[in-house]
Amino acid sequence: MSDGAADKFNAKNRSAARMAAVQSLYELDMVDGDADPVLRTFIEKRWTVPVEDEDGDEVGEAEFLDPDKTFLIELVRGVIARQGEIDEILNGALGDKWTVERLEVLLRAILRVGVFELLARTDIPAKVIINEYMDVANAFFSEGEPKMVNGVLDKLAHVLRDGTMS
Repeated sequence: MSDGAADKFNAKNRSAARMAAVQSLYELDMVDGDADPVLRTFIEKRWTVPVEDEDGDEVGEAEFLDPDKTFLIELVRGVIARQGEIDEILNGALGDKWTVERLEVLLRAILRVGVFELLARTDIPAKVIINEYMDVANAFFSEGEPKMVNGVLDKLAHVLRDGTMS
Protein backbone atom coordinates (compact mmCIF):
# COMPACT_ATOMS: atom_id res chain seq x y z
CA MET A 1 0.00 0.00 0.00
CA SER A 2 1.43 3.39 -0.94
CA ASP A 3 1.86 6.04 1.75
CA GLY A 4 -1.01 8.05 0.26
CA ALA A 5 -3.30 5.02 0.28
CA ALA A 6 -2.27 4.18 3.86
CA ASP A 7 -3.00 7.77 4.97
CA LYS A 8 -6.43 7.64 3.34
CA PHE A 9 -7.13 4.27 4.98
CA ASN A 10 -6.06 5.64 8.36
CA ALA A 11 -8.14 8.79 7.90
CA LYS A 12 -11.26 6.73 7.19
CA ASN A 13 -10.60 4.51 10.21
CA ARG A 14 -10.14 7.61 12.36
CA SER A 15 -13.44 9.00 11.03
CA ALA A 16 -15.12 5.74 12.02
CA ALA A 17 -13.46 5.99 15.46
CA ARG A 18 -14.83 9.51 15.92
CA MET A 19 -18.34 8.31 15.10
CA ALA A 20 -17.97 5.36 17.46
CA ALA A 21 -16.58 7.61 20.22
CA VAL A 22 -19.61 9.89 19.97
CA GLN A 23 -21.95 6.90 20.08
CA SER A 24 -20.04 5.41 23.04
CA LEU A 25 -20.19 8.68 24.97
CA TYR A 26 -23.90 8.98 24.17
CA GLU A 27 -24.50 5.51 25.57
CA LEU A 28 -22.40 6.23 28.65
CA ASP A 29 -24.33 9.45 29.26
CA MET A 30 -27.66 7.65 28.94
CA VAL A 31 -26.87 4.69 31.23
CA ASP A 32 -24.21 6.26 33.46
CA GLY A 33 -22.08 3.15 33.10
CA ASP A 34 -18.44 2.17 32.95
CA ALA A 35 -16.50 2.91 29.77
CA ASP A 36 -14.74 -0.44 29.37
CA PRO A 37 -17.82 -2.63 28.71
CA VAL A 38 -19.21 -0.04 26.30
CA LEU A 39 -15.90 0.22 24.45
CA ARG A 40 -15.58 -3.57 24.32
CA THR A 41 -19.05 -3.83 22.77
CA PHE A 42 -18.27 -1.16 20.20
CA ILE A 43 -14.96 -2.76 19.29
CA GLU A 44 -16.16 -6.36 19.13
CA LYS A 45 -19.77 -6.31 17.99
CA ARG A 46 -20.98 -3.09 16.44
CA TRP A 47 -19.40 -3.27 12.99
CA THR A 48 -21.72 -5.72 11.26
CA VAL A 49 -25.48 -5.73 10.76
CA PRO A 50 -27.69 -8.50 9.41
CA VAL A 51 -28.85 -8.12 5.81
CA GLU A 52 -32.32 -9.39 5.00
CA ASP A 53 -33.96 -10.22 1.71
CA GLU A 54 -37.38 -8.86 0.75
CA ASP A 55 -39.06 -11.69 2.73
CA GLY A 56 -37.22 -10.68 5.89
CA ASP A 57 -34.91 -13.69 5.89
CA GLU A 58 -31.33 -13.07 6.95
CA VAL A 59 -29.00 -13.56 3.98
CA GLY A 60 -25.70 -12.34 5.38
CA GLU A 61 -24.03 -9.44 7.09
CA ALA A 62 -23.04 -5.97 5.95
CA GLU A 63 -19.83 -4.65 7.44
CA PHE A 64 -19.08 -1.10 8.38
CA LEU A 65 -15.66 0.47 8.25
CA ASP A 66 -13.64 -0.77 11.20
CA PRO A 67 -12.67 2.11 13.51
CA ASP A 68 -9.12 2.81 14.59
CA LYS A 69 -9.54 1.06 17.95
CA THR A 70 -6.61 2.77 19.68
CA PHE A 71 -7.92 6.18 18.64
CA LEU A 72 -11.47 5.27 19.72
CA ILE A 73 -10.27 4.26 23.18
CA GLU A 74 -8.11 7.40 23.46
CA LEU A 75 -11.07 9.63 22.60
CA VAL A 76 -13.57 8.02 24.98
CA ARG A 77 -11.21 7.68 27.92
CA GLY A 78 -9.81 11.16 27.29
CA VAL A 79 -13.25 12.78 27.37
CA ILE A 80 -14.12 10.92 30.56
CA ALA A 81 -10.84 11.87 32.25
CA ARG A 82 -11.11 15.54 31.29
CA GLN A 83 -14.89 15.97 31.29
CA GLY A 84 -14.93 18.68 33.97
CA GLU A 85 -12.36 20.76 32.09
CA ILE A 86 -14.11 20.14 28.75
CA ASP A 87 -17.52 21.12 30.14
CA GLU A 88 -16.09 24.29 31.64
CA ILE A 89 -14.58 25.22 28.26
CA LEU A 90 -17.86 24.44 26.50
CA ASN A 91 -19.93 26.44 28.99
CA GLY A 92 -17.69 29.43 28.30
CA ALA A 93 -18.19 29.05 24.55
CA LEU A 94 -21.94 28.42 24.67
CA GLY A 95 -22.81 31.73 26.28
CA ASP A 96 -25.46 32.69 28.80
CA LYS A 97 -28.46 30.99 27.19
CA TRP A 98 -26.97 27.50 26.99
CA THR A 99 -25.09 25.17 29.29
CA VAL A 100 -23.60 21.76 28.57
CA GLU A 101 -26.34 20.16 30.68
CA ARG A 102 -29.08 21.77 28.55
CA LEU A 103 -27.68 20.36 25.29
CA GLU A 104 -29.28 17.32 23.71
CA VAL A 105 -27.27 14.25 24.78
CA LEU A 106 -25.89 13.41 21.33
CA LEU A 107 -24.95 17.03 20.60
CA ARG A 108 -23.21 17.18 23.98
CA ALA A 109 -21.21 14.05 23.12
CA ILE A 110 -20.16 15.48 19.74
CA LEU A 111 -18.97 18.73 21.28
CA ARG A 112 -17.19 17.05 24.18
CA VAL A 113 -15.14 14.75 21.98
CA GLY A 114 -14.45 17.58 19.52
CA VAL A 115 -13.12 19.78 22.32
CA PHE A 116 -11.05 16.91 23.71
CA GLU A 117 -9.46 16.40 20.33
CA LEU A 118 -8.71 20.12 19.96
CA LEU A 119 -7.06 20.06 23.40
CA ALA A 120 -5.19 16.77 23.26
CA ARG A 121 -4.42 16.09 19.61
CA THR A 122 -2.52 19.15 18.46
CA ASP A 123 -0.94 16.96 15.78
CA ILE A 124 -4.30 16.98 13.96
CA PRO A 125 -5.19 20.29 12.27
CA ALA A 126 -8.14 22.10 13.85
CA LYS A 127 -9.86 22.35 10.46
CA VAL A 128 -9.79 18.56 10.13
CA ILE A 129 -11.27 18.11 13.61
CA ILE A 130 -14.03 20.66 12.98
CA ASN A 131 -14.94 19.09 9.61
CA GLU A 132 -14.98 15.59 11.10
CA TYR A 133 -17.39 16.52 13.89
CA MET A 134 -19.57 18.51 11.49
CA ASP A 135 -19.82 15.28 9.45
CA VAL A 136 -20.80 13.39 12.60
CA ALA A 137 -23.41 16.03 13.42
CA ASN A 138 -24.76 15.88 9.86
CA ALA A 139 -25.16 12.10 10.22
CA PHE A 140 -27.58 12.61 13.12
CA PHE A 141 -29.13 16.06 12.71
CA SER A 142 -30.73 17.96 9.85
CA GLU A 143 -31.52 21.26 11.53
CA GLY A 144 -29.12 23.82 13.01
CA GLU A 145 -27.04 21.44 15.13
CA PRO A 146 -24.23 20.95 12.56
CA LYS A 147 -23.89 24.74 12.30
CA MET A 148 -23.75 24.96 16.08
CA VAL A 149 -21.00 22.31 16.17
CA ASN A 150 -19.09 24.27 13.53
CA GLY A 151 -19.50 27.58 15.34
CA VAL A 152 -18.57 26.30 18.81
CA LEU A 153 -15.58 24.22 17.67
CA ASP A 154 -14.33 26.99 15.37
CA LYS A 155 -14.54 29.53 18.19
CA LEU A 156 -12.73 27.19 20.58
CA ALA A 157 -10.10 26.22 18.02
CA HIS A 158 -9.01 29.84 17.78
CA VAL A 159 -8.69 30.02 21.56
CA LEU A 160 -7.25 26.57 22.27
CA ARG A 161 -4.87 26.60 19.32
CA ASP A 162 -3.56 30.16 19.80
CA GLY A 163 -5.43 31.52 16.80
CA THR A 164 -4.09 28.94 14.35
CA MET A 165 -6.33 26.54 12.51
CA SER A 166 -3.53 24.14 11.61
